[in-house]
Amino acid sequence: MTPGEGAGERPACLAIDIGASKVAVAVVTRQGELGDVGRLEVAAHPRDLFAAVCGLATAHLERSRVDRVGVGCAGPMTAGGEAVSPLNIPAWRDFPLRDALARELGLPVAVEGDARALALGEGRFGAAQGVSDYLSMVVSTGVGGGLVLDGRLVGGRTGNAGHLGHLVVVEGGAPCRCGGRGCLEAEASGGAIERRTGRPAREADDGERARAAELVGRAVGALAATLDFVRCFVAGSVALGYGAAFFERATASAREVARLGYARDVALEPSPLGAAGPLLGAAAVAWRGRP
Repeated sequence: MTPGEGAGERPACLAIDIGASKVAVAVVTRQGELGDVGRLEVAAHPRDLFAAVCGLATAHLERSRVDRVGVGCAGPMTAGGEAVSPLNIPAWRDFPLRDALARELGLPVAVEGDARALALGEGRFGAAQGVSDYLSMVVSTGVGGGLVLDGRLVGGRTGNAGHLGHLVVVEGGAPCRCGGRGCLEAEASGGAIERRTGRPAREADDGERARAAELVGRAVGALAATLDFVRCFVAGSVALGYGAAFFERATASAREVARLGYARDVALEPSPLGAAGPLLGAAAVAWRGRP
């Protein structure tokens, strides 16, 4: 039985995750169950990425009962994903992703930044259920985050709040795609580790892994002291792949920075959503404000 087709069940949604290097699509039920996941490599479609995404999405729609689409997309973007400009997709500058998808798929579409979508997914399906104040972040090919305070995802003036991958953690450090230098993404992401070492991030030695954890913790500690939260849930292939040692080192680093009483218990924890997190986040975007 395909997701959402059981007797009396409410329709599922189509979740689309457009990340730094891959696009994933799946049908997701309201209980957080994923159907078959379709994937494609962003780099394999330099000119026809949107058409490829629509083809992957349409194939899933033909097999399932779906009434809406949720998208988590790399940013930055305008509020609501009306126009997206992912740093890793040069062909998409002010690309009207939300309306273009709605037109092609014939369904209501909601779009949010990919890491911010993950924050919603963590609150709906993951370890942040019942937690009113937390940071959700991804340390993978890139680094991103979403911040929930007083039970609400913080949007900011343009809807891009929480983009902690562009906090400067190394003064005068490596150049970043955003135009700055020493950003967390330019220093501790999988892409940054590969550029610095000449090897895939998964092959990094203990020193590189410790450095990444140290810098991630430094950024989280500064935010915790500034914004008054102590729970941080971390996903992504780098953080989860480096395991317990990463989280121990990152938490210690965060606590070295966050010395004020209300923030000194800050801790980084692995997201239990695992590899499904980005798609569950996209589903949470589709159902935002709905039971």
